[in-house]
Amino acid sequence: METTSERNTATFTHLSTLTQYFIPFGNYIFPILIWTSYKDKSEFVNHHGKQTLNFQLSLLLYTLILALIAIPIFITVFLRNIPMEAFWNDEEMLIKNFDFQGNIGLLSIGATAVVLFGVLKFVEFFLVIYASIKTSNGELYKYPLTIPFIR
Repeated sequence: METTSERNTATFTHLSTLTQYFIPFGNYIFPILIWTSYKDKSEFVNHHGKQTLNFQLSLLLYTLILALIAIPIFITVFLRNIPMEAFWNDEEMLIKNFDFQGNIGLLSIGATAVVLFGVLKFVEFFLVIYASIKTSNGELYKYPLTIPFIR
């Protein structure tokens, strides 16, 4: 049976990942600090700290894969269209000589990777909130699609 203090600490471990929106790498720093401080004192906090860090590391891996797909595609398409002309006309930017036809397949793959990244961040936010609620109720929670880096 977990104490209220253990449940609150484990819940705060999940919620601390949301600091990424205010502090760079806060989604790694704060959960690591909380988890290492309490992992020997409580098996409940240890479980949730591992789950939180594994989920964040998995998301980092998925994000890197999506970036490795999207960025080279967009750079390739841009470099293929270097002779394009861009100029300002009456407060509007006009682009001439940009060929979408030869690049529509690549652009759709790159756009799909960008959309998947957006979906990933959206799902991450709600899963963190859901995990926090489950944890505050004293339940053990495992994030879906998480690679167990820390066992």
